Amino acid sequence: MAKQSLVIVESPAKAKTIGKYLGKDYEVKACMGHLRDLQKSKLSVDVDNDFEPVYKPIKGKEAIISDLKKSAKAADTVYLATDPDREGEAISWHLKSLLDLPDKKTKRVTFNEITKNVVRQSIQHPRDIDQNLVDAQQARRILDRLVGYQLSPLLWKKIKRGLSAGRVQSVATRMVDDREREIENFKPEEYWTLDANLTGNDVKKLPFSARYHGKNGKKAELKSAAEVEAVVEETKNAVFTVKSVKRTDKNRSPSPPFTTSTMQQEASRKLSMTPRRTMAIAQQLYEGVDIEGEGTVGLITYMRTDSLRISEEAIAAAKEFIVGRYGQQYYPAKGANHYKAKASAQDAHEAIRPSNVNWTPEMLKKDLTGEQYRLYRLVWSRFVACQMANAVYDSVSVEIDAAGHSFRTSSSSLKFSGYTAVYEEGKDDDKEEKEPTLPPLTEGETLDLKSFGRDQHFTQPPAHYTDATLIRAMEEQGIGRPSTYAPTVSTILDREYVVKEGKYLHITNLGRVVTQLMEERFSDIADLKFTANMEKKLDDVEEGTVNWKSVLRDFYGDFEENLKKAEKDLEGVYIKVPDE
Repeated sequence: MAKQSLVIVESPAKAKTIGKYLGKDYEVKACMGHLRDLQKSKLSVDVDNDFEPVYKPIKGKEAIISDLKKSAKAADTVYLATDPDREGEAISWHLKSLLDLPDKKTKRVTFNEITKNVVRQSIQHPRDIDQNLVDAQQARRILDRLVGYQLSPLLWKKIKRGLSAGRVQSVATRMVDDREREIENFKPEEYWTLDANLTGNDVKKLPFSARYHGKNGKKAELKSAAEVEAVVEETKNAVFTVKSVKRTDKNRSPSPPFTTSTMQQEASRKLSMTPRRTMAIAQQLYEGVDIEGEGTVGLITYMRTDSLRISEEAIAAAKEFIVGRYGQQYYPAKGANHYKAKASAQDAHEAIRPSNVNWTPEMLKKDLTGEQYRLYRLVWSRFVACQMANAVYDSVSVEIDAAGHSFRTSSSSLKFSGYTAVYEEGKDDDKEEKEPTLPPLTEGETLDLKSFGRDQHFTQPPAHYTDATLIRAMEEQGIGRPSTYAPTVSTILDREYVVKEGKYLHITNLGRVVTQLMEERFSDIADLKFTANMEKKLDDVEEGTVNWKSVLRDFYGDFEENLKKAEKDLEGVYIKVPDE
């Protein structure tokens, strides 16, 4: 007898995990991603017929399609369980059409995490395919096709074969180029720091230093050696007196749980993983890993998200874990920490978190590869920390007076570790200033001046982008979405518009020439605000407030005009790329 239900997912790993949870009445099969798409060899968009896409089955997937058709025919119900985002929705929509599935036997289900409870609950609460999500994906796909397939040949003719232009990659390349120009045009400015090396009147006479702050209550910057010497002359024989000692408890709050972009940034900083690698490993953790005694289990929630929401169950489980392992004082006295996402976030899913907080990284280490373990530990620690109490620092600020000149120093020491017992966020720059400890000082106390330390400095240009800082900048500017950050960074490296030196991204001459052509001829596509605005329109399509074809119509008129003008103006012109 045939199984009553067929469940279709993208990958064999996901199929294996879900099959285990659903039991023998369900057959679970993998479609291996997209089975139908725009053809590679031609534009496949009928521009004259209101941008009607021409979809065809993908070459080489015939066997998978016929196998799924057979299984779908024999099943009473077909559950389309592709990923819970626009692309997943589009894959389900293509499957429904390719397999000729009638409405009444087709159901759409999504899993934010692949665990027994969630999978079973989701199957009990299916829905219809969401056409708004599908249309948002179609609009993005067709926009990218129109730009890619009509601009790239122009670049081939004018610069060299094999180049490509794209809606998001062109802007990302421009951002790296802009940063490089900023660095090249940077004019360093001289400034000085002046430190007074002092000792207090305590028994041990511990030495400490205080930095020059200003005169007569006003902050002053020292721009030259002469200005430094003037201060030294006025203070070297003066009495150094402690003017004020302020003690406060400083609270530091934990970082919010991971979104796609913050996970990519942190994995880049802490694990030296590229965004593309991070997403590949996260996909494995989401789809399911073999755990001894448990079988195949999904270890983290869906990894393409810009939401900071956490389910009530996960918050409750985190509380129980934290109180049990660390003690009540490590849980916030005011109750659970909630985080608010940016206004532009789609907020379709939860933040990235472990599907079961009680599976600590150490427990799973023997069942995971090195990379899986390191990324899981990062996600797990960040999630546990985000639900913990603030870290508290004992902070001391001291102001010292000498003949109307003010010197300042401070120190802080950890009083209560709070969330830092589990996790601290990485830094983009390697320089971490360690504050010295101060001797006990009291207001009115006079100090002994031992010497002055004078240092010349020059202002520094902004740093080159790294994978992490470029993704952060793209997110801040609203360029791209969770699913596009990693592929965009990979593409501009693959095309050699950008190269990596150490961890830093540098524009190549090729990248510069292409960017210049784009800025001159297709200013919209190379414009950050235009691209961010286009992302906003795609979100509106998803919300159902804007028609997807109207987005394409609005874009294409100007684009086609610019294309024709560029081809005419550049007739017979060949742009040379300087050698690296």
